[in-house]
Amino acid sequence: MPGLEDLYCEIILDHYRNPRNRGELPTPPAHRVEGFNPLCGDEIVLYLDVEDDRVVDVKISGQGCSISQSSASMMSSAVKGKTTAHARALIRAFKGMMSIHEQRLDGDETGTGDAAAHDEDGEVKLGDLEALQGVVKFPVRIKCATLSWNTLAQGLDEAAG
Repeated sequence: MPGLEDLYCEIILDHYRNPRNRGELPTPPAHRVEGFNPLCGDEIVLYLDVEDDRVVDVKISGQGCSISQSSASMMSSAVKGKTTAHARALIRAFKGMMSIHEQRLDGDETGTGDAAAHDEDGEVKLGDLEALQGVVKFPVRIKCATLSWNTLAQGLDEAAG
């Protein structure tokens, strides 16, 4: 479907050219977490401010390919202001979408999900993040797309600990 692929390409390029939530937050109170992909040199620095199980603010910096930087921008927009449970549900759903095995994640397996992160059928809604689903056709680029998500998961773990 060429029209849909063109739209997805435009979304990715828009986030690459005009990244959302770029910058830094003071640490503390924010947590600073670094992610690095040694295969291609992508770097993500994530600043995560979590209060009362909510991602109050998130900023990103770093450098890398259009896929890693676009994914980081989309990720920051998707989780900012959301509960940590919602953020974790998005992480699981996004990584499921990036799976080469095309597995499907239905709802929240742990029972700690945020209803706002799911549609009527209990599936996590990814919205614009679905623009990155074409990355699975290029397995070497999956690590580029998931770098910021793995970094976010580490940041949420550190903030909870």
